[in-house]
Amino acid sequence: KKLTVLKNSVSLDELVNGLNALGVGPADMISILQAIKAAGALQADITVM
Repeated sequence: KKLTVLKNSVSLDELVNGLNALGVGPADMISILQAIKAAGALQADITVM
């Protein structure tokens, strides 16, 4: 398992790239982003196609 530290404020692109670097798959990434949004830490709309 890998761990990484992100700075306090990152763009969605940086977050996704960091998750990709950790080997996070698409389904897990969607779950992570939805959890971040539910916690109020993501200011975006998520559309899963």
